[in-house]
Amino acid sequence: FGADGIIVSNHGGRQLDGVLSSARALPPIADAVKGQLKILADSGIRSGLDVVRMLALGADSVMIGRAFIYALATAGEAGVANLLNLIEKEMRVAMTLTCARTISDISADLLVKAGDA
Repeated sequence: FGADGIIVSNHGGRQLDGVLSSARALPPIADAVKGQLKILADSGIRSGLDVVRMLALGADSVMIGRAFIYALATAGEAGVANLLNLIEKEMRVAMTLTCARTISDISADLLVKAGDA
């Protein structure tokens, strides 16, 4: 269709509690389109750990819309700057604990799969 990317989101999840989460939907979508389209993940991103998880599940980029809006509404530009600083610090901790030195080192191998624990 000429699209450069796809957004994997579950905005209906708030109203339809039985709908597949974005995190569960992302891996098969990533397998199907990886390399052909950029994959942006959305829905439920609240921390740097959430960002790392979505990248590990196959996203090329992660959207932080609601957290960004809350930070903006609460403290304007300073709130957004603080949010981005917190997310970066949380990502660094998660990456350090999983031995990922760079963003490109984040992969599905870092995740514990259901049944592995």
